[in-house]
Formats: sequence, structure tokens, C-alpha cells
Amino acid sequence: MSPYSLGRASAKGVEYRWYRNADRRIGEVTVQTRAAEETARLGKAIYERNIRHLVEADHQGEVIAIDVVRGSYALGKNAIEASERLRDQRPDARVWLMRVGHRTLYRFGTGSLRRVE
Repeated sequence: MSPYSLGRASAKGVEYRWYRNADRRIGEVTVQTRAAEETARLGKAIYERNIRHLVEADHQGEVIAIDVVRGSYALGKNAIEASERLRDQRPDARVWLMRVGHRTLYRFGTGSLRRVE
């Protein structure tokens, strides 16, 4: 059994974690939590409002990783490359991934998921 214990508390989208041994609190971390639906809504809104007009003409089909807290982004050939590039810029980024010019990141089956306007 570990000599350290983990405590947790959360309120309004912020989770507090602390680690303590028998005598004292030894570390504390604050983690922002957000529902997956809220992250998706923010990521799509940031893309449409701030990023789409910058990337769609030249980066069709590439994967974009968006930090939904700050609005920064990075592009890559796949999800891993895009998210690693964003995490190099912002290690604590809350990442939303999508494919430039498409409605989804991945698809199953046949048919095109390209954006139709």
C-alpha cells in the first residue's frame, strides 16, 4: 500500500486533486474538466469563427488540433502528429481534433463526409 493518498473535489468544471502522506499535503493540481459535448461545441465554434478561412484552401484533408481554451491550433498529417505539435506549443492544451474540410475526423463505411455548401 502506498504511503500517499489522493484526495479529490470538484465544483463547476474544475477538479482539485491533492496528494498527501500521513503528515502533510505534499502537492496540489488543479485540472479543468469539461464535458465532451462542450469541448466539441467549443472546438467547432473556434474553427468556424477563427480558423476555417485560414486553413481550408491549402490544408484540405489534414488534421487540425485546436486548444478549446486558448484558440491556438496545429496541423498534421494525422491525429497524433497534430496533437503532438499543439502540445509542443501548449503542454496543458484541451485538444479538439477534426479534419480540415470534412464534417468528421474519421468515418466508417462508404460515402463522402466532405463539407457541402
